[in-house]
Amino acid sequence: MSGNFLRRLLKFGLIAVGLILVSLVIGMAGYHLFEGLSWVDAFLNAAMLMGGMGPVNSLQTDAGKIFAGVYALYCGMVLLIAVAIFAVPILQRFLHHFHLESEKKQDQ
Repeated sequence: MSGNFLRRLLKFGLIAVGLILVSLVIGMAGYHLFEGLSWVDAFLNAAMLMGGMGPVNSLQTDAGKIFAGVYALYCGMVLLIAVAIFAVPILQRFLHHFHLESEKKQDQ
């Protein structure tokens, strides 16, 4: 593997992880503000919801329930986007490989 590819993979991986971390902070803030959970409990609920397990604590307020529903939908999209971001350099390398092969065949 070339150093260029590994650098791009690291760069895109860090972007994907950054998106996930920002989303986790948003979830923590929402649970803390709307449900009055401690930061540790807010982290646990946001992380569990991002992981597809759902919240741990029972939601008490209507605002908290609406937040949790919207946050769950948001987390589903973030997962897809983060995977797509991380996959970009891999897919580009794969497509580039086949493009070079087709050019070699045309030259012969």
